[in-house]
Amino acid sequence: MQEPEDSPSSAYEPDPAAVAPSADGGPDGGSGGGGPDDDPRAELDRLRREVRDLRGKLVAHPLVSQAQGVLQERYRLPDAESAFELLKRCSQQHNLKLRNLASAVVSVPRPDDDRGLWFPGRAGRRPPALRFLPGHRPDKVNRSTVLKQVLHQALSVTGTAMADLQALEPAIGLRMEHHRGLSEEFLQYFAVVEEGTPCSLAARRRVRVASDVTTDRTLSEPAREMILAVGSRTVHSMPMLSAAGRTVGVYSLHLPGQNQQLTRAQATALDGMAAQAGRWLDWHQRTIMLDALEELHRRGTELRGRPPRRPAD
Repeated sequence: MQEPEDSPSSAYEPDPAAVAPSADGGPDGGSGGGGPDDDPRAELDRLRREVRDLRGKLVAHPLVSQAQGVLQERYRLPDAESAFELLKRCSQQHNLKLRNLASAVVSVPRPDDDRGLWFPGRAGRRPPALRFLPGHRPDKVNRSTVLKQVLHQALSVTGTAMADLQALEPAIGLRMEHHRGLSEEFLQYFAVVEEGTPCSLAARRRVRVASDVTTDRTLSEPAREMILAVGSRTVHSMPMLSAAGRTVGVYSLHLPGQNQQLTRAQATALDGMAAQAGRWLDWHQRTIMLDALEELHRRGTELRGRPPRRPAD
């Protein structure tokens, strides 16, 4: 299985009490340049990315801390660091982001210890096809790759430059996953999507929603102002649904023209891609994620049977 573009657990370091949010993964200013010829715009972009990353970690941090507490109690682990290491190891082994695994730990009903397995009787499921990702095996492709390709193909179909994609996380709601061409302020405002937006409406109705941003009465005024500020005048939001019709995510295209409609061919292509991605995301959640939870339960049960570590002299 290929490695994710952003490591599942590199954004966190364990702490005896909790996982403190920290900035890493970006340049620290200690190497490569720093001279008077450096482009100030590039430096500003870098600082903005770091701020956005920090905000994302602050959103995820409570989830990771809560998952640490759940695991520490469930498996009688000696400290939060042991719980973090257990979580991190399973996220890396199954190529999952730490935040996503933590969200599952706190939202999925706890295992029944008398039955051994967390999900007894679970049958294997074949992954659905991803026709918009030719040359990739759907059981091996990385989740981040699938979501980024959805946006790339959607932008290609419509010839626009702005789009965003949110995945539905049980413990959070619609959370921004990927984006193209949008401002830092926009991404910060819509890091977690609430009501009063086209994407939340599409998620709830489970149908494609078109919004004329200037006149749409379902938009909250703060959301309207933020969307207009990036030059978007029409938003088309496509829900990504499981085979059973459950919303697992939404992606939205931002068009510059007022009340700008999609052609029939564009709408068909976008709806078809949303359907494929939705079925695959549901498979991933019900297969790869549950595999990771089973592995976590197995390892945690083994740790529970060990005597507590004695402090070094």
